[in-house]
Amino acid sequence: MNGGDGVAADASPAGPPHPLEWKFSQVFGERSAGEEVQEVDIISAIEFDKSGDHLATGDRGGRVVLFERTDAKDHGGSRSDLERMDYSANRHPEFRYKTEFQSHEPEFDYLKSLEIEEKINKIKWCQTANGAIFLLSTNDKTIKFWKVQEKKVKKISDMNVDPSKAMGSGSVGSSSSSSNSRPHIANGGSPDRSYSYLSNDFSFPPGGIPFLRLPLVTSHETSLMARCRRVYAHAHDYHINSISNNSDGETFISADDLRVNLWNLEISNQSFNIVDVKPANMEDLTEVITSAEFHPTHCNTLAYSSSKGSIRLVDLRQSALCDSHAKIFEEQEPAGSRSFFTEIIASISDIKFGKEGRYILSRDYMTLKLWDINMDSGPVSTFQVHEYLRPKLCDLYENDSIFDKFECCLSGDGLRVATGSYSNLFRVFGCAPGSTEATTLEASKNPMRRQVPTPSRPSRSLGNSITRVVRRGAENTGVDANGNSFDFTTKLLHLAWHPSENSIACAAANSLYMYYA
Repeated sequence: MNGGDGVAADASPAGPPHPLEWKFSQVFGERSAGEEVQEVDIISAIEFDKSGDHLATGDRGGRVVLFERTDAKDHGGSRSDLERMDYSANRHPEFRYKTEFQSHEPEFDYLKSLEIEEKINKIKWCQTANGAIFLLSTNDKTIKFWKVQEKKVKKISDMNVDPSKAMGSGSVGSSSSSSNSRPHIANGGSPDRSYSYLSNDFSFPPGGIPFLRLPLVTSHETSLMARCRRVYAHAHDYHINSISNNSDGETFISADDLRVNLWNLEISNQSFNIVDVKPANMEDLTEVITSAEFHPTHCNTLAYSSSKGSIRLVDLRQSALCDSHAKIFEEQEPAGSRSFFTEIIASISDIKFGKEGRYILSRDYMTLKLWDINMDSGPVSTFQVHEYLRPKLCDLYENDSIFDKFECCLSGDGLRVATGSYSNLFRVFGCAPGSTEATTLEASKNPMRRQVPTPSRPSRSLGNSITRVVRRGAENTGVDANGNSFDFTTKLLHLAWHPSENSIACAAANSLYMYYA
């Protein structure tokens, strides 16, 4: 048996768990009504670390912002201490701003005459060591390995001369000089060569100085410093869409449209190409890689998805070049249902392994699908996300929305899945046997409201990826099957589920919203 994510484990006589009631927790970067959103401030990546105590976001301006959990620190201690304080075990996670740094800068590839955006595509947390946190961040071409650590600010103290008896009115311990201080030259000399002032400003106590104190270097305060430890560059001809850490703690993969590369964290000038789907003749190209992820516990297993709606499971033990997959997961389309849009909406935009690695969650344009890696005949569950948009596929194609890449996530217990939609809405589905939970929430301070304000039209950048056909057209709003207005310009693409609690962080333009249940 390959473990379980809780999907099968919770099939108990008690029945499926009750639907969660979601509440607003926090918002960072909330914008006021009518405030213009700057393109560089739009969040493009969200990731919790494995402990859930840290959260990282990346934006289109190349910045990485780190948040740390505060409620766990404020209420630390043993279980008995918490019981005496009547501390609620169900207290929801609260985060505060920790630090930020500029991860990537805009570049220009002179050989290909190509601008490289600074936008952060993905962030992945690495193992912590010696009180420092490490993470990987990537834009379209370059991956960077960052170390963030508290550095102590050092100051000199405990001088030999008593400051109250210092020369003139100056302070010995201070770096600033007093108004009556005399000019000095190298080696402590004075240009007037007069030493008579020593007896006027300073007098030795009777019997001389009893002891000599050497200056000490002390640390009074700390500041967070982010340092780029390694840069992994020049390994991808196409835009990087995924990075994923291996459970061995030593390696990671990066994937672009046609290749998946394997890296060692300690070696930045060399990588191994483990998957290559590029045909000898590019005119024969029929599908591209859209996402890739390592298995959470088996260091030899990874999965990658394609634009044709299939997921391939790869075993690194089989061969050095893993073009032949160990398993393939795909759902056959019903006969006679094929249309111009069939292949476009079948393209998988994101895949995620469950916590134990038994299940894989995939997101295509219309649905969420949950797959059991032991059953390749079809998905275990299919959740309809955008079925109400099917009559409007032509409009969605004209305004480019059909190429939007929505992410997905699973809860730590494997009982629920979530993904984003338009009008800053996101949906949570129960995937336990018998569950009918399907909740629609809005990224606002009132998540149950589902009332969409008239949005400002944000500017959009043109991608240079072969997975996307860039078309321009009129941007329309419409009404879904329930009579609610939806708007294609406000979309919730990025979200993450806390690894151990029912808490979701999601990005609406430049704002980071957090909810708990």
